[in-house]
Amino acid sequence: MRRLLTLFVVCTSLVGACTTKGAGGSGPLSPPSSATTTPPKIGNARVRLQQIATLEQPLAMAVRAGDPALYIAEKSGRVIALRGNADPEVVLDISSEVSLGGEQGLLGLAFSPAGDLLYVDYTDTNGNTQVSEFEVRHGTIEASPERHVLSVAQPFSNHNGGELVFGPDGYLYIGLGDGGSAGDPMGNGQSLQTMLGKILRISPRPAGGAPYTVPDGNPFSGGAVPEIWDYGLRNPWRFSFDRQTGDLWIGDVGQNAWEEVDFARAGSTRGLNFGWNLFEGTHSFEGGDGSPQTVPPVYEYPHDGTTCVVTGGYVYRGRDIPALEGAYVFGDFCLGKLEALRLRGAAEPRVVELGPVVENLSSFGEDANGELYALSLSGPVYRLVAPGP
Repeated sequence: MRRLLTLFVVCTSLVGACTTKGAGGSGPLSPPSSATTTPPKIGNARVRLQQIATLEQPLAMAVRAGDPALYIAEKSGRVIALRGNADPEVVLDISSEVSLGGEQGLLGLAFSPAGDLLYVDYTDTNGNTQVSEFEVRHGTIEASPERHVLSVAQPFSNHNGGELVFGPDGYLYIGLGDGGSAGDPMGNGQSLQTMLGKILRISPRPAGGAPYTVPDGNPFSGGAVPEIWDYGLRNPWRFSFDRQTGDLWIGDVGQNAWEEVDFARAGSTRGLNFGWNLFEGTHSFEGGDGSPQTVPPVYEYPHDGTTCVVTGGYVYRGRDIPALEGAYVFGDFCLGKLEALRLRGAAEPRVVELGPVVENLSSFGEDANGELYALSLSGPVYRLVAPGP
């Protein structure tokens, strides 16, 4: 297990040659969407962890409309349902279809808004990205038939992305890394002729038998891949929409020096270039000086010997931890400290540590009530709760 966890970290953050980056500073793109009330002071925010399960390498979480269960994707290819105090239940097993290299596996899952369909993102036995659909009947996920929605060839084994999210508009958003190796040797992040290094937006249940369609409003056409929504990403390891404002938050894994958090206000999220591989964070990487307009991260942090891979999370919209209201919760896979970020107009973002440390912090989850969860690749699944008296 330890060797596998170490491999996951190395592949995610440091594969390939290392290059020293120039100096630079971070700054917010724009203030967050206006709120009707003054948010609480984030400096008072603290949480504790309540362990609710121990699973085998949990990597992603989803919830289904009208269903109180939490659905967890294990790296090996199983989907587990957690229902209160009941034992964890395997509700889907596609392990025979999944490759299991360092950054491969069952990487993401999402239920359709109506809850009648489950979508999963995994690397198949050839190492390529596969997004598939399974029907949910009477609360049961039907393992057959599996409908293949989208397949993307992966030139290398790392930087597969894997996030699946249904956006506020009801369409499916898919995160893909730049194809792997190191430094984006194929230039995928800045190319509009490939799906790699992108967030895609599709309608996965079209009429007429097509696997999917491209919705109206996608920003690119005329020779570009029409599925592209945003680009210039290295490996978006978790992105989410603020359930209250619709703002988009992305944790994008850096090369070997800087990790970044990207932000786009609702209504201005399409067609954005987040800069990779012209920039790593705000620092020039491959020709970033004099580059076309890119969107800088709202927050970046350096590798300091304890940090390695940003793990993107969610804006907190629950009720159990009032001091966290409206703050973006995220962390780092290696460091494990849970942190919260709030943008403050044109000023630097305020970031605070929330107290707990999650070993091998692989992902976050959000339930139907807006409460948050943290997943450890080592096995534990935690709920974030208010600190005790």
